Amino acid sequence: MDVPRTVGAAVDATPARLPEPVTLSGRFGSVSKLDAGRDAADLWRAFSGHDEIWTYISRYGPFADEGAFSAWLAERATLSDPYSYTVRDANGRALGMVTLLEIRPANRVIEVGFIVYSPALQRTPLATETQFLLARYAFETLGYRRYEWKCDSLNAPSCRAALRYGFVFEGIFRQHMITKGRNRDTAYFSMLDREWPARKRAFERWLDPENFDSDGRQKLSLAALNGPNP
Repeated sequence: MDVPRTVGAAVDATPARLPEPVTLSGRFGSVSKLDAGRDAADLWRAFSGHDEIWTYISRYGPFADEGAFSAWLAERATLSDPYSYTVRDANGRALGMVTLLEIRPANRVIEVGFIVYSPALQRTPLATETQFLLARYAFETLGYRRYEWKCDSLNAPSCRAALRYGFVFEGIFRQHMITKGRNRDTAYFSMLDREWPARKRAFERWLDPENFDSDGRQKLSLAALNGPNP
């Protein structure tokens, strides 16, 4: 007698789209395709003297000088995976980088990572808005069903950020990588398409002008709006 076997639910198997050279605009700034010629000088000014921002970047940085950085950035801008974007403030100044990577259109899985925020961008509304704009783009425009966040398990700020943004912690891959000659255990987080509507509402409520007082301080935290992590 054959024993019935449980299988996963049927899903739309239409491949997701690849990232495109778009500009995603928000209230505090924008995210657009990395343009090395335009962005190199601004990014070097924003990053220079802050070597600590490269600590948990697995393969690159810090850079010895502007020439080395600009050459690396020019090469980076040609890649399709990772696909790099620049974060600009409302005045158009480039203050950070972020990428969509590990792109698997057939499975509709994509990762947000290689996040390099200058001190001028860290812990600002634009830093959070950047994550909202990219997540919305990945789910609603490109059609991905799983949105990943991975980081060194020792990178406590990145782990906290993932939970604050509404990603779900899935576990740690032990001895996952060797990065800059050191062991890296990698923490895995994800957000699914069925979770996105609630996460979107939390982002939108947090970003609403009514959520900030006259000094620009938040009234409700994004972590509180997202609720406890499962």
